[in-house]
Amino acid sequence: RGSGAQQSATVANPVPGANPDLLPHFLVEPEDVYIVKNKPVLLVCKAVPATQIFFKCNGEWVRQVDHVIERSTDGSSGLPTMEVRINVSRQQVEKVFGLEEYWCQCVAWSSSGTTKSQKAYIRIAYLRKNFEQEPLAKEVSLEQGIVLPCRPPEGIPPAEVEWLRNEDLVDPSLDPNVYITREHSLVVRQARLADTANYTCVAKNIVARRRSASAAVIVYVDGSWSPWSKWSACGLDCTHWRSRECSDPAPRNGGEECQGADLDTRNCTTDLCVHTASGPEDVALYVGLIAVAVCLVLLLLVLILVYCRKKEGLDSDVADSSILTSGFQPVSIKPSKADNPHLLTIQPDLSTTTTTYQGSLCPRQDGPSPKFQLTNGHLLSPLGGGRHTLHHSSPTSEAEEFVSRLSTQNYFRSLPRGTSNMTYGTFNFLGGRLMIPNTGISLLIPPDAIPRGKIYEIYLTLHKPEDVRLPLAGCQTLLSPIVSCGPPGVLLTRPVILAMDHCGEPSPDSWSLRLKKQSCEGSWEDVLHLGEEAPSHLYYCQLEASACYVFTEQLGRFALVGEALSVAAAKRLKLLLFAPVACTSLEYNIRVYCLHDTHDALKEVVQLEKQLGGQLIQEPRVLHFKDSYHNLRLSIHDVPSSLWQSKLLVSYQEIPFYHIWNGTQQYLHCTFTLERVSPSTSDLACKLWVWQVEGDGQSFNINFNITKDTRFAELLALESEGGVPALVGPSAFKIPFLIRQKIISSLDPPCNRGADWRTLAQKLHLDSHLSFFASKPSPTAMILNLWEARHFPNGNLSQLAAAVAGLGQPDAGLFTVSEAEC
Repeated sequence: RGSGAQQSATVANPVPGANPDLLPHFLVEPEDVYIVKNKPVLLVCKAVPATQIFFKCNGEWVRQVDHVIERSTDGSSGLPTMEVRINVSRQQVEKVFGLEEYWCQCVAWSSSGTTKSQKAYIRIAYLRKNFEQEPLAKEVSLEQGIVLPCRPPEGIPPAEVEWLRNEDLVDPSLDPNVYITREHSLVVRQARLADTANYTCVAKNIVARRRSASAAVIVYVDGSWSPWSKWSACGLDCTHWRSRECSDPAPRNGGEECQGADLDTRNCTTDLCVHTASGPEDVALYVGLIAVAVCLVLLLLVLILVYCRKKEGLDSDVADSSILTSGFQPVSIKPSKADNPHLLTIQPDLSTTTTTYQGSLCPRQDGPSPKFQLTNGHLLSPLGGGRHTLHHSSPTSEAEEFVSRLSTQNYFRSLPRGTSNMTYGTFNFLGGRLMIPNTGISLLIPPDAIPRGKIYEIYLTLHKPEDVRLPLAGCQTLLSPIVSCGPPGVLLTRPVILAMDHCGEPSPDSWSLRLKKQSCEGSWEDVLHLGEEAPSHLYYCQLEASACYVFTEQLGRFALVGEALSVAAAKRLKLLLFAPVACTSLEYNIRVYCLHDTHDALKEVVQLEKQLGGQLIQEPRVLHFKDSYHNLRLSIHDVPSSLWQSKLLVSYQEIPFYHIWNGTQQYLHCTFTLERVSPSTSDLACKLWVWQVEGDGQSFNINFNITKDTRFAELLALESEGGVPALVGPSAFKIPFLIRQKIISSLDPPCNRGADWRTLAQKLHLDSHLSFFASKPSPTAMILNLWEARHFPNGNLSQLAAAVAGLGQPDAGLFTVSEAEC
């Protein structure tokens, strides 16, 4: 309603035949007002002539005993005057909070009829603690523009914003170089050295005053040379010189130093300069230099000879080089039958040693060429003749080195600094798998997805939503984690499969689901509309109840976004209750987290609570949060007053609908603070309710001992996800390589009896994707790849064997390997 609720005009209802001049008219009408904390507000009405005045609030009459009435006579007209007051408490407003706004109006009577006053709206004033967007530190050059964004916390009435520069108020009326936008951003038109300072955004209303984190702005100056000095007089060595200084201006606040020399020398007499004969000292110097040069030449010849002999020894026995023993060890895979002793030995193709990639690799902004020569560097380096080690895991030291290398490229500067949410490995045509433990996020690289002869170093990263600016329009909401796999632009000949959790309740009638991908320029694009995929599309998605599997031949940054088509659209929220492991004071805090029902969100909260010293005190619950624009409410009940006292001043707490539905805010929670009456109190029994207004809800019955009860701690023991985060070659797959090849060669050709890949897809409940599988060179390979992505590491290989055997193929021994094939 803008600044306030729209006021209702005064309405008169005259009695038929009565004098309209004697209808009541208001001298004072009730006005909009805010309730601050727990203080009641006063509403006043005054009318003349009036025999009775009563208040009506939200359509119901206020009791007569709650009115304070003063009667008097108007001095000029002699007509009766009445003034009425009532108090409105916070509890009265909270009873209808969320359903409609609380309003009151007066109704005055006289012998000629009744008159209604305008409506006055009563609202509970508040100001949240956390800013929706805080200013960030910046380093800018002199005379460059500065924009510091600030989105104040949600509040009623809306917060006013002011800016502080080193704790001094920024007044645009006194400084024409700065101004504050309607969105509360601070803009400095041209940066000056005096603008180097700490900037703080301050939001305030009638309830509270909040300060954002300070943002340090540094205005730097790059150095520049002063003019050259005059040439000096010609010296005895027949040269003269001139100098300059890096002082026009001098570098300041971390600016770049001047490039080039500060001293310039030149011959000043050309051929006319006469040199004296060399003395004994000069002869000794020349002899010493010649001796050093001879020694260096001899040393170089020895090194070349040693290198050539080592190279000959390496070439004569390439089978024993570490590229086979260290990078791709022969893998022994037991066949499905116990009586078959044969082993599968798979060796890589090392025929190609140099590679030039011509694809659409995203170029750096300071380099115009889109083509990259893949040299023998660490990133994307092909196998050479030397000794290499392929990474099977991501130790901390190697991961930090990898992140530091990636940070030198513009596209990767937003990768996380830590290594707990990132993994990487080096892969060739045999493929492999990357996993971020305990997040449900993995990347399957099938065999032959990487062209033979090429080696790629591939990474997989989980981003925090607040670190990646994902624009959401309308009713869109983030349903999955934001995941990067790369480097982007590498050449793939088969789709890889990116697996990640989602928190949507999939229903074609309730959701419109889209896969978003970030381009090289940083903008987000819809690359796939689920349910409207074309078979020849670059992307495809298998959506399941709590996970999605994305087929893609282009690596990059992805996220699954949903747009509600009806109020029945719901997101799964996981509710977690944490409290301190040790309570050393009388106060005891219960933290209630409301997060996406995904493994990565659970992992983040568990890690946070470990740092805070918290423990789980109830079994987690799932709540279905609908797109109804209603907030989430939390309340605590039945606290034994003889042992505990609740410090909550209101009957419930709320998390705004948008904060949850947007999906980009982590760690959403409310805290209930209880205080023990006695330090010896250790037993706590109460109820905690969490519900969406007019929607789903959950109730927790808390009954435990705060000093020794740890029975819920094992519920959050993080499960292992199949060993190391990076698996290379056949060890990354459940299906042995040669068995996989036999299945593909047997089921890819069409069969009149239906014993081909189509029947296999039906047995695995994947028949809705037949058109996609059929668009690929090997449909069976796509089916097996998806099976690997869905069932690793705990998949039941015997069930797959039974499905294949049930196709009635003449070759019933698809899951056996002969000695000749080994």
